[in-house]
Amino acid sequence: MKLIECQGLTMSYEGVAAFNDVSFTVESGDYLLILGENGSGKSTLVKGILGLKEAAAGRIEFDGITPRQIGYLPQQNVIQKDFPATVREVILSGCLGAGGLGPFYTKKQKETADECMHHLHLEDIRKKSFRDLSGGQQQRVLIARALCAADKMLLLDEPVTGLDAVVTAELYDLISHLNEVHGATIIMITHDIANGLKYADKVLHLAAGSSFFGTVEEYTGTEFYRNLTGGGANGGYSC
Repeated sequence: MKLIECQGLTMSYEGVAAFNDVSFTVESGDYLLILGENGSGKSTLVKGILGLKEAAAGRIEFDGITPRQIGYLPQQNVIQKDFPATVREVILSGCLGAGGLGPFYTKKQKETADECMHHLHLEDIRKKSFRDLSGGQQQRVLIARALCAADKMLLLDEPVTGLDAVVTAELYDLISHLNEVHGATIIMITHDIANGLKYADKVLHLAAGSSFFGTVEEYTGTEFYRNLTGGGANGGYSC
């Protein structure tokens, strides 16, 4: 089932085209990587998917999902890392993004938050202060918060940046578990191409004047992939 379809999409940033004529689809259960050098338009595309920015040309169509039903995990910043609340409070606050407007959380919202904590194995630290957690724990909490907001689709922007190799592997395993076991559709922006391709099934690569959309297997045979990895099968890149 198609959830998002983009056809001939062109989007601009400060009056200049960020990318031109990009087409791709996201189906239920997909695990899509969005790759590209800095300045290739990845962040602009995210704003389009979330309904925060209009297309200059082409179209973005939603079927069975709306932008408000996408759980979004932005890149971490200093404010997020120093958030003064408990783990459960941070996760529960995700329900506000799903339309909770009352002064109190409902029983259903609290049950959803507890379920998200369970999915990401956070019950043991539910009462800890978010600011006292390790970087990996904080990312797990923020993913649970995004899941609390919307369990159909997660849009993750550089979720492993700044994490060590062990924690990075654990986080990838958790995201893969959400995709394979719980059926969450994953869209991930990343510069960690080597690890990302191990788990994804589709790739959207944005580049100046061109783009690629297809399976991981198809992608590894392209010039886009060779340029990013220096021709190596297990390479990576940073921008």
